[in-house]
Amino acid sequence: MDHFKLVSPFKPAGDQPKAIEALTQGVLAGVPRQTLLGVTGSGKTFTMANVIERLNRPTLILSPNKVLAAQLYAEFKQFFPENAVEYFISYYDYYQPEAYIPQTDTYIEKDSAVNEHIDKLRLKATTSLLTRRDVIVVASVSCIYNIGSPDSFREMRIYVKKGAEMTRSSLSGQLIKIQYRRDEMEFASGNFRMRGPYTDIMTPYSQNAIRVEIAGKTIAHIYEIHPITGNVLAELDEAWIYPAKHFVATDEDTQNAIEQIRRDLDIRHAELLKMGKELEAYRLKQRTEYDLEMLQQAGFCPGIENYSRYMDGRKPGERPACLLDYFKRYDDFLMMVDESHVALPQVRGMFNGDRARKQMLVDFGFRLPSALDNRPLKFDEFEKLMPATVFVSATPGPYELTVSGNHIVEQVIRPTGLVDPKVYIHPTAGQIDHLVGKITEHKKRGERTLVLALTKKTAEDLSAFFTEKNIKTRYLHSDIEALDRVEILKEFRQGKFDVLVGINLLREGIDIPQVGLVAILGADNEGFLRNTTTLIQISGRAARNADGEVILYADRQTDSIKYALNEMNRRRQLQEAYNKEHHITPKTIQKMEVDLKELQQQTKTSAFGILSQTLPEPTLKNIQSVEKDLEQQMLQAADALNFELAAELRDRLFELRQMRVKGGGKKK
Repeated sequence: MDHFKLVSPFKPAGDQPKAIEALTQGVLAGVPRQTLLGVTGSGKTFTMANVIERLNRPTLILSPNKVLAAQLYAEFKQFFPENAVEYFISYYDYYQPEAYIPQTDTYIEKDSAVNEHIDKLRLKATTSLLTRRDVIVVASVSCIYNIGSPDSFREMRIYVKKGAEMTRSSLSGQLIKIQYRRDEMEFASGNFRMRGPYTDIMTPYSQNAIRVEIAGKTIAHIYEIHPITGNVLAELDEAWIYPAKHFVATDEDTQNAIEQIRRDLDIRHAELLKMGKELEAYRLKQRTEYDLEMLQQAGFCPGIENYSRYMDGRKPGERPACLLDYFKRYDDFLMMVDESHVALPQVRGMFNGDRARKQMLVDFGFRLPSALDNRPLKFDEFEKLMPATVFVSATPGPYELTVSGNHIVEQVIRPTGLVDPKVYIHPTAGQIDHLVGKITEHKKRGERTLVLALTKKTAEDLSAFFTEKNIKTRYLHSDIEALDRVEILKEFRQGKFDVLVGINLLREGIDIPQVGLVAILGADNEGFLRNTTTLIQISGRAARNADGEVILYADRQTDSIKYALNEMNRRRQLQEAYNKEHHITPKTIQKMEVDLKELQQQTKTSAFGILSQTLPEPTLKNIQSVEKDLEQQMLQAADALNFELAAELRDRLFELRQMRVKGGGKKK
């Protein structure tokens, strides 16, 4: 398909038509940067979808975290069912990067588990970009990390055509070079099997497999088959088979790389010896020569990304290839940065943290200096790759406002007619009694309350106090275990308690129309948790309820409070005027749940990632069975994109294994 087709029962309303027209015309006029300043609940995602359809350009949507990326991916899949909507985030269920701590002489080996399903989605995204135009990729900050050269990825693909000359051995050899594994027992993603004249290939970017039938030295037939039943779904005249991994290289590139690595190893080894670092020199030589042997024999080695500069033919310090390079084949592609006030600082900060860790590995002989070039983009490199870009946020940061200039498009009017909640300031004297009264008032209307405290202890004490007042309350902060944190949010959505007390509830993804009251304690304490952006964003949590209100408990009006109040009052006046002119009566949003089945992969988890299984207490007799069940739950949590839970279950699994080795567990 060569064009985007938006499917929705809704038509643009409120400020959406004006915003869609302005952003579209801005891009067509060659405006490089624009900002969509859309208030909470104004339908920014729907506006983005309409702009994409009208411009008909391949689009990268950058999201600040995996959870929001998953929600956007599901929504855009619904908007564009006939187009290629792809998902590109980090493929690690858990990840402990390689590191060295000189103070304690501690080397931490890389420890990770790749989520094969997410790896498949990443490969599907890059393959789609190389084969069609109607592509939307929803990505996390992972899109600025090294994934290998798109030129090598494309050049290493295998072309099979009915009637062409090819032997079974040459096909298998080519498949192995592009990182496919031969496995006659398990026909999994990235594997191939050979049975008689048939070679079945399970490409990691497709739901179905490819079967190549070779008679003698000629390709007789090519089929698309079901990977489980083996049933033929279609006969093909030709097919392209793309690599099973992003890091691939030709034999010539690999040989050239090996020679360069050897030369750099000799140079670095001599440098370390000259500095009197005999141990570091010995360590580097041993580790690197092992990797070179692997590269020579198999064309691959663990940590091959640390040698990617040699494979790609890059110069020292030159930026690596990333997802944006796959988009570069289209000189008209579009970028949208969702929640840009969070996403852009993330992009800006990635390089320095990565550099500091790797510099230690280089200094102490664990890696060659080339490891420093396996890195995320610097911010200025990211800027140079940015095409026509739309920043999307209710509170855009200084960067977006500066680079957008006069091209800031406001989307203040909500299609539902809802207006920004009224904000009241109450002195801190008697604040708790006042808050209890307001909570009771909203509880009678069937509404819930969010309370923001400044410290964990305050959150816990408030929760206990409200409970004593017969107000069902829970608290939430970073000390709460991942499993319990998700369960608390689930119960709050279900209305099992009335008040949630937290520290920074912005990052929890709370979007509940039943929240009628947001109370912010210590609102006049200037800082990250009480700046203008935070005050406007958290106040928006009450903007989906027609009777929503916000109370700031403060004894003075800080600059942040003044600016936030002025901005919210300005927006509310515009919204009320629009409603009056168009005879609109605001109504509380009835939010529809987003379908994430494709990402959850039919696991035994609920919509919020809670595992329904509980494990028995480990004993000497059942400990191996408990281990197996725990590992299965870890994989289920990862497939459901609940990475924090997956990491916790991994830790529990390690503890059980250590217990078994030591003969632990209760005797029964």
